[in-house]
Amino acid sequence: MSAPSAPLSLTPSASPAPSPRRLRSTARAMLCFPEPESWLDVGTGEAHFPRTAKELFPYTSFDGLDATLHVEWARLVERVEEAHVGLLTDPRITARLRARYDVVSMLHHLPYTPDPRAELRAALAVLRPGGHLLLEAPDPRCAFAALLGKRWLPRARGLRLLPLDELRTELESQGCAVVVTDRRAAHVPQDLSDALALILPASLPSWLAAPLLAPARALDHALAPLLRHTRFSNAYRLIARRETSAP
Repeated sequence: MSAPSAPLSLTPSASPAPSPRRLRSTARAMLCFPEPESWLDVGTGEAHFPRTAKELFPYTSFDGLDATLHVEWARLVERVEEAHVGLLTDPRITARLRARYDVVSMLHHLPYTPDPRAELRAALAVLRPGGHLLLEAPDPRCAFAALLGKRWLPRARGLRLLPLDELRTELESQGCAVVVTDRRAAHVPQDLSDALALILPASLPSWLAAPLLAPARALDHALAPLLRHTRFSNAYRLIARRETSAP
């Protein structure tokens, strides 16, 4: 795809990068399947995940799709081979990428889309028959969500969170076989620090908030090996295989 009109000096985002350890764990989930020739990471941003997944899949061609120009920067630094700027549900993008990929990944991307079910249909459309959809998302039925209600996971407020059973039903109705579900490996250690952030005054300067949040973040990581085996695990991973032709 040719680059859209944009400043010549594309720069990376100032947002912190995801944990490489977590990204490697996600990529390893696909090692039990045949090595893919082509892989599209949707909502890839600066393509941190493709860069990490290449360590395990050196012969796979990784492309990225994102609504921002960060994916073009990722292409320039060779984290992805092709950069697609826009929405997967855009008919022009879906038509161009139809049945092109062996794997499509969506990591904490689906809740941010205007219509998650339409996004799933578009993802299946760009998969080849027998291809796999790899998806991770917050679990709205985890124990922290039950305790905190709408205050759980502040950055997910107003987003469209699908419980695992509803996602499974939706994919099966689209002709997919769900081959992996996992509530343990996808857990993100953040709930205690998020809960504390809710209590702190919004007017508190960051230089004062950071020292208060640091112990909570440390406790999140310390408890993660235990919590991921309980109902407090706050996310899920799903892998589905496309069995029939997508609409």
